[in-house]
Amino acid sequence: MAFARRAVVHGRVQGVFFRDTVRRSAQQRGVAGWAANRPDGTVEVRLEGDEDAVQSMLRVLQDGPPGAKVERVEVDEVQPEGLEGFETR
Repeated sequence: MAFARRAVVHGRVQGVFFRDTVRRSAQQRGVAGWAANRPDGTVEVRLEGDEDAVQSMLRVLQDGPPGAKVERVEVDEVQPEGLEGFETR
């Protein structure tokens, strides 16, 4: 069974290749989902996959790419939707 989490990343996370960094990291780990900029300046991320891989991705969200300044990450447990691949929205 897939492990799923929804995260909202706060800080300087738009315009710094945050979503693309998340996409590449997720693909390397075999994690499905998506990352989207929100109007309030945050980035919302949906992650599904092996529990260890998703937990690893949550650590990636804490750091972000160079140029990002992550202030906090809110994480919610969600039900898997059977997502495949990873996309930026």
